[in-house]
Amino acid sequence: MSEVRTRRRDFGLSTLDCAPYLAFVSNKSRRVAALVEPHAKLDAHYAGYFKQFNRQKFYEAHDVLEHLWLKDKHGPDGAFYKGLIQLAGAFVHLQRDHLKPAAALFKLADSNLARYPAVHEHLDVNAVCHLIAQWLGELERAEFKANPLTPQFAKVEIGSVIGHITPCAPVEV
Repeated sequence: MSEVRTRRRDFGLSTLDCAPYLAFVSNKSRRVAALVEPHAKLDAHYAGYFKQFNRQKFYEAHDVLEHLWLKDKHGPDGAFYKGLIQLAGAFVHLQRDHLKPAAALFKLADSNLARYPAVHEHLDVNAVCHLIAQWLGELERAEFKANPLTPQFAKVEIGSVIGHITPCAPVEV
């Protein structure tokens, strides 16, 4: 009987220095924990998402809510959290001036959030979908040649157009 030998291929991966990436990943939960605070009526990560989003720290908002989404991605609120994460991601792309990827994420966010009732998890989902339509409309009207998040294009509207997506009254974030 002949012996079958298996060769191990590393495709050059053994020469990569993964230490910086592994340090970044292992510190993620500590970074996220530093962004959330206990909240009387809401999950701290959910409340932390809105706090970071309204500070225009969209990447951080995404990271904070990802914690909840990973627990419930196949559950009843999975698409809801995914839509909010995609919304934050769309704004991350705008901050980096990646207009078409931002539009794609706005569309995905709208698709996921539109599955839920007008008010879900204390959030006015209709208002958020309206916000998405406004930003997507701005991108499309400018034919993806002007970023609506830049001060030159939206000097006054940034505060009022982004608004504060907060859970509906009586819950305060």
